[in-house]
Amino acid sequence: MPVRRLMLWLSLVVLVAACGQAPEPAATAPPPSSPTGAGGGLRLTGTVEAVRSRTVAVPRLAGTATPMIITKLAKAGTRVAPGDLLVEFDPQEQQRLAYDRRAELIDLDAQIEKKRAEHTAAEAKDRTGLVAAENDVARARLSVRTNDLIARIEAEKNTLSLEQATARLAQLQTTSALKREAAVAELQILQIRRERAERALRYAEKNAELMEIRAPFSGLVVIKTTFRGSNIVEILEGDEVRPGIPIMDIVDTSSMAVRARVNQADAVLVKAGQPATIRLDGFPELSFKGRVEQVTPLATTSALSQVVRSLTAMVSIDGTHPQLLPDLTASVEVATDAPDTVASRTAPSAPGPTPPPTPKGR
Repeated sequence: MPVRRLMLWLSLVVLVAACGQAPEPAATAPPPSSPTGAGGGLRLTGTVEAVRSRTVAVPRLAGTATPMIITKLAKAGTRVAPGDLLVEFDPQEQQRLAYDRRAELIDLDAQIEKKRAEHTAAEAKDRTGLVAAENDVARARLSVRTNDLIARIEAEKNTLSLEQATARLAQLQTTSALKREAAVAELQILQIRRERAERALRYAEKNAELMEIRAPFSGLVVIKTTFRGSNIVEILEGDEVRPGIPIMDIVDTSSMAVRARVNQADAVLVKAGQPATIRLDGFPELSFKGRVEQVTPLATTSALSQVVRSLTAMVSIDGTHPQLLPDLTASVEVATDAPDTVASRTAPSAPGPTPPPTPKGR
């Protein structure tokens, strides 16, 4: 009986030692999960915008900036062709200024012609005085030649008359030259005033032409909003607006794109030239093909965190649709290159098999 117990005890010890020496099964790494989403494509979100658009603002007029009143305005959502009238402002003020500048220019032209006539008459009068003074000098010289034949007192009178005539001639010549210079200066002053008035007239006429703004290309009219009282409303006909305020946008809906955000962790997956599929959040039944056109080289910080950064990708949309409009939110699925390789490169390495514990001796 003791021998049998001893055998059972030895068998139990051998079994326990054998269990302690059995190697543990190796831990298997989970299959790498692709960060690119379903079907090997990276899913992005963004906003639809037009590739070509133009903002129409209140023109900045030359001279004093004054508010303008909108008399005609294209309706929101209408499509316009090149040359169609978009907005018209009240032109009465600018036309009045143009008329005033034109009247001022005509008045200056009349003043210049009058001044020229006056200068011509004064020059003729001065020339007549110069001829008379020259004749007086000639007669005085003839009288001086007879000084040897007449009395001394008469000779002195002749000499004095010659000196007076010569001095008067010199004075008239100097005065005439000064008058000519003054006449030229007066005409130059009037010419400068005329050029200034002519420039003001051109500005006024140009300002009058700016009262009408026409469409530069075909597109969709999107009216801007403004504050009226304490509410934000669309700009309407009859509103008084100031220069430089945007009124509307002309959007060319024939060429649209999506401005999408790319997380910094997925930056290596998005490249220019990759095909993409675009879906509108508001119209999930619509689907468009597209292409990544460019990716910004610099990342921007998030509004919520300075640590999280993102890049911007421009994805062009092929084709058009009446419901494909700007400012709609959209999702973009970009077909990335070799997603499995990228996933395996970014996935953490699987732990190796754990070595079996060393059995302790008895």
